[in-house]
Amino acid sequence: MKIRIVVGMTALFLSLLVSASAFAQSQPPPQAALTPADAKAQEGDYKIGPEDLLDISVWNNPPLSRTAPVRPDGMISLPLLNDVQAAGLTPMQLRDAIAKRLTEYVPNPEVSVVVREVNRFKVSVLGEVRKPGRFDFKSKATVLDAIALAGGLSDYAARSRIVIIRQDGATTKRIPVNYNKIITTSSEDDFFLQPGDVVVVP
Repeated sequence: MKIRIVVGMTALFLSLLVSASAFAQSQPPPQAALTPADAKAQEGDYKIGPEDLLDISVWNNPPLSRTAPVRPDGMISLPLLNDVQAAGLTPMQLRDAIAKRLTEYVPNPEVSVVVREVNRFKVSVLGEVRKPGRFDFKSKATVLDAIALAGGLSDYAARSRIVIIRQDGATTKRIPVNYNKIITTSSEDDFFLQPGDVVVVP
């Protein structure tokens, strides 16, 4: 009788051990907390601008998939949805916005957004630079990139009081930038600009 009880308890223990192991393997790994570098990388994601060309794909639904140019007003035209705001959003944000609106017509739509052509990324540089003006970029650009394209700072520039003026919907942001800190202490302060930014050098 004792032998049977021991064998039964051993089998039960092994069964529970296998079940626990299988459950642990089925769970997704814990998500690591975002480091400052990760957060900066997310902030630097490319934002769609007017005249960009986008490939919009809806999985298993060719009639809803197409190549769409971003109009000067920042909108794109899609079947069923008509006009959709695209300018100012990252491709991932636009993908989520399209998928959310498509749920009214398609169950669980799988949407992808790819920027095929970057046709417009304009940044203005004003104030104490050698060649102030509005400049085109084809890829990500930092504060130093914009200043370099404007010929560099003049001898009278207030290097520690540069300001980035950025439109964020109906509001205007003013982002202070210290040029001296960028070039002497940490390149992390040289963040990516967004389409339409204005770099003001007092």
